[in-house]
Amino acid sequence: MAGRMVVGSAALAGLVRPASAPDPAGGHRVLPVRPELTGLLPNRGLRRGSTIAVGGGQHRPSGTTSLLLALLAEASRAGSWCAVVGMPTFGAGAAAEAGIVLDRLALVPQPGPEWPTVVAALIDGVDVVVTAVPSTVSASVADRLAARARQRGSVLVPYGRWDGADVTLQVVRGIWQGLGAGRGRLRRREVTISARGRGAAARPREVKVWLPGDDLTRVVPGPAVAARSGATRLRVVAGRG
Repeated sequence: MAGRMVVGSAALAGLVRPASAPDPAGGHRVLPVRPELTGLLPNRGLRRGSTIAVGGGQHRPSGTTSLLLALLAEASRAGSWCAVVGMPTFGAGAAAEAGIVLDRLALVPQPGPEWPTVVAALIDGVDVVVTAVPSTVSASVADRLAARARQRGSVLVPYGRWDGADVTLQVVRGIWQGLGAGRGRLRRREVTISARGRGAAARPREVKVWLPGDDLTRVVPGPAVAARSGATRLRVVAGRG
């Protein structure tokens, strides 16, 4: 059975600080991602202190959630803690199938008005923090959270539009496979993922991969790649107090 904790923001900070993986001042400055995704990222992985947005807008094409899961899986399996904030439909079963270790996954489905405080507390002690981006988030709040991630050595992954991200990943096209002549099962989809950003990521990039893959646990490369330019789950619910 999944564990469930209802805690306030102050208690949340105390809970997550011990969860952090290796000290970011050490030799683990870049967290791994699946080989098929390395070409999209300037450091070929999730650099600690960076902000990597997924989605880029309010409309998220089919395959965006699978991309998010694939982005977290390798770091999770390597020992990193991950947190997901503000995504009540995020499925632990799909996360496990993607390779995310549920023993090191914290969920905050409904952060409420304390969203910035919850995300900041998780940044202090969790290696990768995914958060749905509220429509009302201000530029100043976004800047403060990104700065906190840089200072703490966490990877901030906004799910939605986030101006100023180091890299923004988007699913721009997708084709399902599995249906025959009017029947069959949807098995996987070939998606085209674009990456754009600033600095080392300023040159746009694009790759094709299969999501989720034949066995639903791996990302496998598509036929063409283009570079054009666990058993226990910790569920944390933030409350007042």
